[in-house]
Amino acid sequence: MTRSKADIVIDGRSMEPPEPLVQTMEALDAISPGQRVLLILGREPIPLYRTLELNGYSWQTERTSEGTVEVLMWHRKQ
Repeated sequence: MTRSKADIVIDGRSMEPPEPLVQTMEALDAISPGQRVLLILGREPIPLYRTLELNGYSWQTERTSEGTVEVLMWHRKQ
């Protein structure tokens, strides 16, 4: 997943929970339809997916060859 697809990039690999989730939700609240947020983590954020679903967001997850997990998120079309 390329970072060029994202309007906001959050590198949460060095953050302690719940900071990546907090920053991600703040970023999602700030974007307009058509914009995207990319979250980079060292593990898959399983609890995040339910939060995204409940709040009307779509996402795509990819594990990179370096072992990081990248989650690209955007407003679901209504």
